[in-house]
Amino acid sequence: MKLTVLSAAAAAVIFVSCGPSAAEQAAAREKAVADSIAAAASKEMTYTIDPAASKVKWEGNMTGVKAYSHFGELTLTEGVLMTKGGQLTGGNFTADMKSIDPKDDGYSAEHPREGLIGHLSSPAFFAVDSFPTATVKITAVEGNTATADLTVRGKTSTEKVTEIMVTPNADGTVTATGKLIFDRQKYGATWANPAKDMFLADDIVLSVVLTGKAQ
Repeated sequence: MKLTVLSAAAAAVIFVSCGPSAAEQAAAREKAVADSIAAAASKEMTYTIDPAASKVKWEGNMTGVKAYSHFGELTLTEGVLMTKGGQLTGGNFTADMKSIDPKDDGYSAEHPREGLIGHLSSPAFFAVDSFPTATVKITAVEGNTATADLTVRGKTSTEKVTEIMVTPNADGTVTATGKLIFDRQKYGATWANPAKDMFLADDIVLSVVLTGKAQ
């Protein structure tokens, strides 16, 4: 009986001595964490944009003696975001040009909000009946700046999207934001009256907020 107890004790000592040391266990844990980080950094993801949780904010400025700006929002109809390691690598989205929604308060009985909507929607400007959507398609990304094809009024030109940020959300979605400034003249968006057009700044600023769910 004594021999049996001694043999069991010896086996336990041998088993413990053959197991990984504390240092080896710590090294294994560090390697597992490093492997997890590396896997996350190389993982490619595609997200479908949720139009209800996304929007494009626009702003246009008037120059001259009475300088002021109009700003508002456009709704989106569809789009995707592509990321790798949490960084934007590509994507596209479509905006509904018939959803022009001014949010500023620079209106009066003489110059109503509806008048601006009518002007921006008219054939002289965005011609929304003929071109009901505008699109952005990312073609390259470097850091927090992307090169993209912007299509407005059926005309496509290369633009830059700057200040890009991708933020993960608690519900598993991601939100990407960025800024795009384009020259409306390149797309034929002008006042019919040249005298009025000269007081409208050529640059239109778009602030994009896109929230997407993993496919």
